[in-house]
Amino acid sequence: MQTQRAYASELLHSKRLDPLSVQDRALCMQLVMGVLRWQSRLDGMLAEAGVEKLQFSKFDPEVLIALRLAIYQLHYLGRIPVSAAVNDSVELVKRARKRSATGLVNALLRKVANHPKTKNDALPNDAKAIAEEYAHPFWLVERWVKQFGLAPALQICKHNQELPPVSLRVHPAFNNAELDAELRKAGVEVEAGSLMANARRVVAGDITQTNAFREGRVAIQDEASQLVAALVGEGQHIRILDCCAGPGGKTSAMAQANPAGEVMAVELHPQRARLMRSLVREKNVQIIGADARQLPTSVLFDRVLADVPCSGTGTLSRNPEIKWQLRRADLVDLHARQAAILTSAMKSVASKGRIVYSTCSLEEVENQAVVEECLAGTGDFHLLDCSSVLLEVKESGKLRWKDVASLSRGQFLQTLPGVHPCDGFFAAVMQRE
Repeated sequence: MQTQRAYASELLHSKRLDPLSVQDRALCMQLVMGVLRWQSRLDGMLAEAGVEKLQFSKFDPEVLIALRLAIYQLHYLGRIPVSAAVNDSVELVKRARKRSATGLVNALLRKVANHPKTKNDALPNDAKAIAEEYAHPFWLVERWVKQFGLAPALQICKHNQELPPVSLRVHPAFNNAELDAELRKAGVEVEAGSLMANARRVVAGDITQTNAFREGRVAIQDEASQLVAALVGEGQHIRILDCCAGPGGKTSAMAQANPAGEVMAVELHPQRARLMRSLVREKNVQIIGADARQLPTSVLFDRVLADVPCSGTGTLSRNPEIKWQLRRADLVDLHARQAAILTSAMKSVASKGRIVYSTCSLEEVENQAVVEECLAGTGDFHLLDCSSVLLEVKESGKLRWKDVASLSRGQFLQTLPGVHPCDGFFAAVMQRE
């Protein structure tokens, strides 16, 4: 992940781990995700062992990763003996052909292991303290404190350090007790979702090994992502455009909710488009490989979803590497791309039609700022109050969350990890005159 800028979650669910036993696979996932979540704390322990800040850049990546792996085991996994954690990491350094570093690695880890563990029971009371305690970049936490307040920022950071739940979207035709019984028989325990009526949360078991998953009757999808798809709405024989469709979770959700409608799904990357064609089973979906900034159609749609590429800061519990890779300049570049996509997508909305703009980001520059810029550039759209749209979804029976007002921030949808039982998503709903 560090050398390829790939998502750890994707690599950990790839065929690379197939040779491992169930137990070893689980330990591998715990180690990788744990190191990524707590990286700055682990580096802080190295610093306490005598590693100066400037020396970090001199470590080969393989050596630094081996050090972090051992320190994570020493301080966060109590069942692993010190000797095993140290020796395994020294062996990793040897396998990486960095034998000259084995002595240093061994000495540093022994020093870290002997360092007394301190526990701070006081709650962090400013952005700097939150960032240090919960291993987040200060600049991100500072933004969240300014946008959402100290307490929500603290909840976000705490949530990001925990294992996120596996949420399921159930096909509306199979949302019944029979499905739950079938899953139990297959060794998977589920409970009702918190936000959505068609959602389940996995309590125990591997959903990917069930017939229901293989046949597409259930799909893994965060509940906030399901809610964004529900904002698009339903109608008889409506045309829906999904502008940035990969990997296809929202595409399938919209197609299932509108079986008599037509869904055109646009995906820029050929590989993701091919993957979508194998995953999206609904017959009323047409998948096209194209750039959403230059849509290859003159057809106007009743509903448009622009779920744009973003920083992903609302998904750090699932993708913790984002917080170490993201830079402020990236947000500026993303804003420009997002505004271009939304401007293009708005041209495809029919009269009286609606467009939903969404991200899985917590950053205002990717959210409200994009919507305001694009609305200023056109006179035939107006912003709907998202709370009223959420009430429509609630009245339709799809939304089961009781405190609907808590899902809105101003005129927008904004879920916050830790505050709400889901990832952080933003959405705005606009209607054409």
